[in-house]
Amino acid sequence: MKYALAMAALAVAMVGCSEQPQSHGLTRSDKAPYAGTGKPYMDAGWMAGDKAAWESHLKTRTQRGQNDYYGVKN
Repeated sequence: MKYALAMAALAVAMVGCSEQPQSHGLTRSDKAPYAGTGKPYMDAGWMAGDKAAWESHLKTRTQRGQNDYYGVKN
């Protein structure tokens, strides 16, 4: 019984050592948030790199109740 328990503990320890790393790599964007992400994600009337328009659209979204930092209610 002790031998089987020791082998099970050893198996669990070995499985933990063989797990692959779960890092995303070094993909990091150093661009400003208002620089844009690409055409498919752009809002109508907003140009990439226009900070004033970006702030205006963000303010409008917040006033309409769309807040990306607010959790979903259950």
